[in-house]
Amino acid sequence: MYARDYSADASGQQQLPPGEHVEAAATALRMLADPTRLRLVWLLRDAELDVTALTAALGGVARPAVSQHLAKLRLAGLVAMRRDGRRALYRARGGHVRRLVEEVFHAADHHLTGQADHE
Repeated sequence: MYARDYSADASGQQQLPPGEHVEAAATALRMLADPTRLRLVWLLRDAELDVTALTAALGGVARPAVSQHLAKLRLAGLVAMRRDGRRALYRARGGHVRRLVEEVFHAADHHLTGQADHE
């Protein structure tokens, strides 16, 4: 169980998460709604990569566009960056982000292949 369970209060009533949590979650999902940004976070879920490696992995996306997408992902708190000399290395920020991206791809796979949902 998660530390914050917003499913019900003491009386059994549905309880909504606080507004700032909803806004932060909606911002994260908006950032991941872009196919290039979703691909970037997928690449960064298990690896620490620089812009050159990410540009090469994405294929037809220009380096400046990759940098701009990474900046937006950093502002949304989905990607972290550290310096290694002159290079900037990026990675997905934490297990929640990695699991979110993996789950959305699992859900897409189930939808596209007709597999039953997990309960």
